[in-house]
Amino acid sequence: MSRLKVMTVFGTRPEAIKMAPLALELASRPEFDALCCVTAQHREMLDSVLNIFSLKPDYDLNIMEPRQTLSTITAKCLTGMDGVLEEARPDLVLVHGDTSTTFAGALAAFYHKIPVGHVEAGLRTYDKWSPYPEEMNRKMVGAIADLHFCPTPSNRDNLARETITQGVFLTGNTVIDALQTTVVKDFSFSEDILNRIDYVNRNVILVTCHRRENYGQPMTNIMTALRRIADAFPDTELVYPVHLSPVVQEAAHTYLDRHPRIHLIAPLDVREMHNLMARCHLVMTDSGGLQEEAPALGKPVLVLRRETERPEAVAAGTVRLAGVEEETIFQMAAQLLSDRDAYNKMAHAVNPYGDGRACRRIADAIAWRFGLQAMPPEEFYGPVPEPM
Repeated sequence: MSRLKVMTVFGTRPEAIKMAPLALELASRPEFDALCCVTAQHREMLDSVLNIFSLKPDYDLNIMEPRQTLSTITAKCLTGMDGVLEEARPDLVLVHGDTSTTFAGALAAFYHKIPVGHVEAGLRTYDKWSPYPEEMNRKMVGAIADLHFCPTPSNRDNLARETITQGVFLTGNTVIDALQTTVVKDFSFSEDILNRIDYVNRNVILVTCHRRENYGQPMTNIMTALRRIADAFPDTELVYPVHLSPVVQEAAHTYLDRHPRIHLIAPLDVREMHNLMARCHLVMTDSGGLQEEAPALGKPVLVLRRETERPEAVAAGTVRLAGVEEETIFQMAAQLLSDRDAYNKMAHAVNPYGDGRACRRIADAIAWRFGLQAMPPEEFYGPVPEPM
């Protein structure tokens, strides 16, 4: 059989972090003709990841526009993919996770009768409004996909409850593969304040907060709690790379400006973010990816959301749901900053998300499914006992 033409499709920074190692793995193997298409749903943040992994897309839809809506993103992705798929005619399209690019890419492939592989399949909250629109995006992609690459057994179980049992593979999460490339011992940050912070003698909290469902009062509660934490613990510093969303920018600067130990900085590229995470004491986030990355680095995570589609980390003890109420957030952070036993219990819990071989497993699964290798891939059952 001639080489299998496999196209990876992604458009946001989180997707790129997790798909770049897979795109490179596919390109390194002689049985695949690997193509890469980006939608640039997030232009600047996407480009920084592409540069770090030295990944040059074969197709770039460049759809980003000021104040884009979910409808415009989806429509431009869908129509843009039409021309790409007509020209490239891949044998398989790979999409990742739960973004609008993911849904539109899978739908476009379906319209062209091209098989779809879903990387990071099977995550669920069972609340279609939270996270919004991600929960419905990944469920709709799950209905379209032919191959489902699940990071954990519980993700596979979620699919089974939806009667999806064929073409399902346990792989671990590709973000752990990415960390092996990005985290280094002697790292110099581009932001000078990050080089001046004393990570050994200070409790540095890495903060991210940007989700749509947290806009409004939840974000106000979160920001107020963060300032209370900085006020209450003089040996603590907060570093917050502020998302480019105007809503997030306004909230962060309204509540957190002019505090000597709160550092509001520009968004970091993936290498800087991972190295900051490796050096910090604690992560507070409403992000999905950080819930997977931080446990691999031995860092406790407080999730600034009401629920998580990543319950494995909660069960393992590396993550706790802090919610979006000011007092709860403050008290949970205070415990980890003042109770060494509570902190160590989270920091030393096992990582359920991967061993750095997810991309290899996905590539093997594709090769086996299309008859390019005789043996099925090994499966990942985790957890991994030691942080990186």
